[in-house]
Amino acid sequence: MLKALLLRSKLDKKNKELKTLLAQGEDLQKREAELEQAIAESAEATEEEQKVVEEEVDKFNGEKDAYDAAKKKLEDEIAGLENDLKETEAEQEAEPEEPEKPAEEAPKQERKVEHTMNKRFFNMSNQERDAFFAREDVKEFLSQVRTGIREKRALSNVGLLIPEVFLGILRENVAEYSKLYKHVFVRPVAGESRQVVMGNVPEAVWTDCCANLNELNLTFNDVELNCWKVGGYFAVCNANVEDSDIDLMAELLVALGQAIGLALDKAILYGTGTRMPLGVVTRLAQTEAPADYPATARPWVDLHTTNILSIAATVKDKDLISTIVKDFGAAKGKYSRGEKVWIMNEATYTTLMANTVAVTATGQLVAGVADRMPVVGGIIEVLNFIPDNVIIAGYFDLYTLAERAGTKFATSEHVRFLQDQTVMKGTARYDGKPVIAEGFVAIGLNGVTPNATMTFAADTAN
Repeated sequence: MLKALLLRSKLDKKNKELKTLLAQGEDLQKREAELEQAIAESAEATEEEQKVVEEEVDKFNGEKDAYDAAKKKLEDEIAGLENDLKETEAEQEAEPEEPEKPAEEAPKQERKVEHTMNKRFFNMSNQERDAFFAREDVKEFLSQVRTGIREKRALSNVGLLIPEVFLGILRENVAEYSKLYKHVFVRPVAGESRQVVMGNVPEAVWTDCCANLNELNLTFNDVELNCWKVGGYFAVCNANVEDSDIDLMAELLVALGQAIGLALDKAILYGTGTRMPLGVVTRLAQTEAPADYPATARPWVDLHTTNILSIAATVKDKDLISTIVKDFGAAKGKYSRGEKVWIMNEATYTTLMANTVAVTATGQLVAGVADRMPVVGGIIEVLNFIPDNVIIAGYFDLYTLAERAGTKFATSEHVRFLQDQTVMKGTARYDGKPVIAEGFVAIGLNGVTPNATMTFAADTAN
């Protein structure tokens, strides 16, 4: 079973790598079409212009060859892993079931299963799901949930602590509903946390082979991360509570994932930094360093004029895309190892599509925007709480999200009797901030200037 899970994990990783590579292939196809057009136009070009085109073609061919080789290698590795997984699963089906282990061996078994369950609940095989629900901590958790609902009482004053094996699955589900969770740097922490960040990297010094080395001046800063709680309540249909463990678990995962995912996305972009994470736009809009800005942190930089930009309403069509690409240059990806991410609402996304519509040689209408930003590249995420004509972009792996243990779940004392529903609540603890703030930009279209104004759910309980 463990071997199959390991192979499945490797296969998932390779499939993700292939998906990323195929996205690069789409960019290469667009470049190839542009080069074909340039070649067609080069007949009337000067010798110098033709030379530039030839150099671009040579460069493209080199990149295309490297892409084809990398793609073939990945596809071969995936095919090999799929065959190994198929053989392993066939062997497992042929193996007789192991006798139930004595009670004294339970702790050892728990440690083994805990790692195998850190995957999506809905993608588990029947064997994995049976093992999950056979765990004592999971059975006790679901039993107390049912008891609290049927007896119409609270589970306890502090709520019911979710089992550790459940947390990994819950976090996978949060990532399903949060569009930004997968892009930021998620760091599991406990207590007060600091992240060390290197300052400007100095240039190395050339010298003779036998000469003394020069000392380089390296500086390090840190970023403090605190602890804030996010939570809310939701209603669960009593029929699901009374049904199987699978139905109840699915209901809990969906409800908790949706609630926490939405709150995380909004805080990552617009969080005030007070009792919640500090958002990207909030940091860019700062005009002076906060009073509690740590002395050991990176030097605070005023970015509200350089990284919050506005494009006039008169800029349209290709000029609009060109200006957006140019404005993105304010975002510095020096410390980033991820790809660019562009975030906007549905209306703004539609505006971009409308400004990139073109007619092909066959008379078809095509848009240059399709889940990825044209020319400069990068994935597009749509979040409808963002104001119209506002684009937030950057290297989101430069945003650190501290994720703490201790997610809790509890039922209310009062059941929604007429609706045949039970009110439940879920809480989790996070903090976060853009560690390298200059890695982000906020761009306004149609003369709009982005600002940090955002409405959050009111904390009426405190």
